[in-house]
Amino acid sequence: MNYLRVLFFLFLFGTTLFSQEKEIPTIVPVEWVKEHIANKNLVILDIRDYSEYQKGHVKGAVNIPGLKNLFDATTWKMPKLNFLKELFSDAGVDSDKLVVIYDNGQFFWSARAYWILEVLGHHNVGLLKYAYGNYLEKNLPISKKDTKVARAEFIPRVNNNEIQTKLSTLMAINKKTIIDGRKKESYMGEESIAKRYGHIPTAQNYACTNNFSVTKDGSKMKDFSELKKIYKDLPKEKGIILYCDGGAEAALNYIVLNELGFKASVYDGSWKEWGNDDNVPVENPSKK
Repeated sequence: MNYLRVLFFLFLFGTTLFSQEKEIPTIVPVEWVKEHIANKNLVILDIRDYSEYQKGHVKGAVNIPGLKNLFDATTWKMPKLNFLKELFSDAGVDSDKLVVIYDNGQFFWSARAYWILEVLGHHNVGLLKYAYGNYLEKNLPISKKDTKVARAEFIPRVNNNEIQTKLSTLMAINKKTIIDGRKKESYMGEESIAKRYGHIPTAQNYACTNNFSVTKDGSKMKDFSELKKIYKDLPKEKGIILYCDGGAEAALNYIVLNELGFKASVYDGSWKEWGNDDNVPVENPSKK
């Protein structure tokens, strides 16, 4: 009986942990940041290179360069858990914090940070609607001084539902929807970062660049009413596995699709792993 009680408690705990209602928009309007910028529970993460951060950033933003911190240098997969625990703890993130993330306009790096936080059980995270640029400089306080924050205690609670492996992706062929978030040339097998060219069999190409617009004031995410039209032909009854070159572009599709009501997860190894493994199948349209 005690054993059953423990299992029941763990079930309730896990259900509560991963179904908490978000207190922050998925795509965060600049007006929301204005209203909450004095909130002590707000953490703003700047995912650009430190050299860009030094030239100007949203006042109070903590710098975490994406390429350096959000990928394992060898595999391009998510870094070790202990590394991420220290990274987010040093940035002032704990379970009470509302986290807003922005980057230089590609949205890939900020989306990668968003997805990693969700994998680690932190769901109160949002992507700033505008990347760094003229619009943010006109509408939010800007600083050139490094932000120093008190260390928090970030406790990872890994949610394996948000992450896929090479094996689970292989098993999903012809069973789940697989989406390639790379540009068309990569999908068609005309170029590749790996030794093989093409895409995972049955994968459909939805380049993540379709999710945002580039403007003179800085790149901005499209409204969900517009994004809904882009993905209208995808079935919602099937799970979706997302991949790209290394997991960043796929993370942007992940954010959008889950907000639109799909159940999407990211194959972390992506084409970097798949395209270099001769034991898994590829489809190369350029050779047909």
